[in-house]
Amino acid sequence: MKTYLSTPSGLAPLLLLLLLCCCAPGAFAAVDEHSEFEATLHAPYRAPDLAKGEARTFTLAFDYPNARQAQVVEWQLELISPRGVVVRRWQDSTPLADKPVSVAVPWSGLDAGRLAAGMYGVRLRAGSRDAASSAPSADVHEQVWQIEIGPAQAPVLPRFAPLPMGRTGQAGAAPATAALPFTVYLGNLHSQTNHSDGGAELSDCKGAQEPLTAKYGPDAAFTYARAHGLDILVASEHNHMYDGSDSTRPDTDPAVPKALFRQGLDMAGAFNAAHPDFLAVYGMEWGVINKGGHVNIFNSEQLLGWETNGKGELLADVATPRSDYAALYTLMRERGWVGQFNHPATSGQFSVNGVALGYTLDGDEAMALCEVVNSTAFSVNDREGETRRSNYEAACNKILEAGFHVAFSTNQDNHCANWGTAYTNRTGVLIPNGSALSQASFVEALKARRVFATMDKGSQLILTANGRMMGERFTNSGPLTLTANFASTSGKQVATVAIMEGVPGRGGMVTQMASEANVTFTPSIGAHFYYAKVTQADGNILWSAPVWVTQEAGGRVVGSTR
Repeated sequence: MKTYLSTPSGLAPLLLLLLLCCCAPGAFAAVDEHSEFEATLHAPYRAPDLAKGEARTFTLAFDYPNARQAQVVEWQLELISPRGVVVRRWQDSTPLADKPVSVAVPWSGLDAGRLAAGMYGVRLRAGSRDAASSAPSADVHEQVWQIEIGPAQAPVLPRFAPLPMGRTGQAGAAPATAALPFTVYLGNLHSQTNHSDGGAELSDCKGAQEPLTAKYGPDAAFTYARAHGLDILVASEHNHMYDGSDSTRPDTDPAVPKALFRQGLDMAGAFNAAHPDFLAVYGMEWGVINKGGHVNIFNSEQLLGWETNGKGELLADVATPRSDYAALYTLMRERGWVGQFNHPATSGQFSVNGVALGYTLDGDEAMALCEVVNSTAFSVNDREGETRRSNYEAACNKILEAGFHVAFSTNQDNHCANWGTAYTNRTGVLIPNGSALSQASFVEALKARRVFATMDKGSQLILTANGRMMGERFTNSGPLTLTANFASTSGKQVATVAIMEGVPGRGGMVTQMASEANVTFTPSIGAHFYYAKVTQADGNILWSAPVWVTQEAGGRVVGSTR
């Protein structure tokens, strides 16, 4: 068994350089859109055999598709107490060549004899560098997952019957008495087909495909997702691949990419007409990773782009300068388009005037969602058992603190032919009872931020504030009651509840305000946002949409400011 360096405090000099380095990434090239380092952590929420103590094994997974040179991953794993103290640390380096690498980090659990019972964090920091270089990585990934140590007291939850669901659950069921007047539709709002670099047969899927070459297109994806119980699937194709390349083909006829995009819209429309119980959405994933960031646009009927052919002709319907997010947000707001921050990084992405995650009023209006968790984009798992998952809550919190009004989503970014079946995570979209599931009702729900993110397709989480729905913005005076309404259609139990609080536009840290599902308090004067986060006893997590509350002194509650 391999022995890892374990230190109680401090960082090795090399790792310190790794974590502090902020070098700019290299220039974009043809293979670079999915030539990027991936690092994920699987931390079992509970020990597999509590009769034998807290022992468990943490699994680190590293990949670097299309890397030009062999890599070395420098990584650090930390066990963090409920008070934020690092109580155990492992660190090492791992070679990474032409295929994914997994590293098992066994923990005996013996520390638990000296650790108080509670919720602990397991934090991975990892960066990749060329094996031939001694320079530290410029691409450091960080994610944190919670684990439970010792017996935990289950929180008291308010009585809440599950809301009716689309055909995946309780189709046609009457809502419970006094229930919220919404139906939950479960979707995967981020995936690719052979209209860009997805759609590969599972047996052949080793990563991103050469654009427009794989077997399956949007029609196959919609059919597959519906057959596997989803209510909504978004085919979000990379906007700059409609010429059949990851860069630019100078001989491309501009009519070809525009016609392909139109064909995708027509496919979605035809599928919806034939299957009114399902919503097929054909959108686009705008932008590049390197010096950029990916934005899903759900309701544009025009292809956006920046590429031109050898004659200088635009290979899109509408010109949008690459990586100019301020201009993109303005265009989206003008045309009523709604967007999602895809797999956001905590730095280096979505820059406006040189500021990462930069806020604009137009962006605040146009951007409705932030992906908080994704299963790995190149998973070939079709039994909902993928363990490689990335957590972007820290980046989403930065986006909220920057001032954006976004709700959380969780999707799968499928590039293989397993649309929605890599894991059990779904985005729950709340549509008023009696309203048809349609593009219009879907977009209206996103704009209202009536969305929750769940890693368990059988569970729901809806936050209310003085009876108001999550997603709302309102002015309040006097006490505020926040209620985290959780329900499970499969009998799942809750281990912890957290009510999180932040301040829009402050640019600070989101912190936990309470650990109860129902809490009444009087906020300080000024603007706040709150969201609920529930961890199930099986370790799966749910996030409600936030509510945004402006607290005033005296007076009474007034109407929504949304």
